[in-house]
Amino acid sequence: MTMDDELNLHSLSPAQPRKARKRVGRGLGSGKGRYSGRGIKGQKSRSGSHKMPAGFEGGQMPIDMRLPKLRGATSADAMPIGPFRTYSQPVNVRDLEARFEPGAAVSPEALVAVGLLKNARVDVKILGVGELTKALTVTAHGFSKSAREKIEAAGGSVTWLRGEPVPKVKKSRPARPVADAEDDTAEADAEVVSEAEPEVEQTEPAAGEASEEN
Repeated sequence: MTMDDELNLHSLSPAQPRKARKRVGRGLGSGKGRYSGRGIKGQKSRSGSHKMPAGFEGGQMPIDMRLPKLRGATSADAMPIGPFRTYSQPVNVRDLEARFEPGAAVSPEALVAVGLLKNARVDVKILGVGELTKALTVTAHGFSKSAREKIEAAGGSVTWLRGEPVPKVKKSRPARPVADAEDDTAEADAEVVSEAEPEVEQTEPAAGEASEEN
């Protein structure tokens, strides 16, 4: 081993090439002095100018606000349309007919096992496309009306994971009685007649006036 191959302080070198840090503002001779590589004036020469939020266009109307939007409510309480929208994975009864044996118990985990779902983290809704001839015990988050009818017609049963939804009842104002409406109409007609101008009574001329005219 020669002197040059020995490991000494003067022969040490980094394991990978080292890149020197850019030193700005150290005089004109450094190449990054005076304006420190930022140019003269302007927003990008100021401190904090590179921490602007994504989509910021200098104060003008950004592109996401200039473009037209699709119709529909997007408020927080307009579920499942709003920002907290939900999603359910549809599964048709024809898929249950093809993948399950009669009397089988169908659940989100069973759907994952037979390959109809990727995972059981998403809500499952059973739809009524196709025919079902096998009696199955189906457990899911939602059922369409036709799917429920077909499952029960085949001798099976449905179980709601979050409880069966309660149909909403429309609030309607009670109808106004017909007698009261007729009375109000009659009173209104009487008021209109009373407000009309009274007719001028024509008086017959006296006998003396009539003879003079003749």
